[in-house]
Amino acid sequence: MYVSAQTIITAGAVLSALVAFITLAWKLFKWINHQKEQDQELIRIEQKFDDKVKALKDMHNKDQENIQEEQTLVVYGLLACLKGLAAQGCNGPVSEAIDRIEKHINKKAHGQE
Repeated sequence: MYVSAQTIITAGAVLSALVAFITLAWKLFKWINHQKEQDQELIRIEQKFDDKVKALKDMHNKDQENIQEEQTLVVYGLLACLKGLAAQGCNGPVSEAIDRIEKHINKKAHGQE
């Protein structure tokens, strides 16, 4: 069998094409794996962000409840002070304030406001 220059060139071209195809397939495989890793990292980051947002919302809701409770106590304390003033004979704006606070409390209790 005689090996000519054309045979060597053809073998080199086939070998080069084979190496190029394998290299392309390997790079495609690595790129797909990299995309999967990025997707998993994004999911992890989103989960971490969602957990932080949920924790902040929980803290906010708890703070709101504490503020609401504190405001309720302040209103009842104010009402008690006004009633004490009314018992001592202070009328006029004191009586009006007592009526308005009691109406407000009553509306809040029945969900009308």
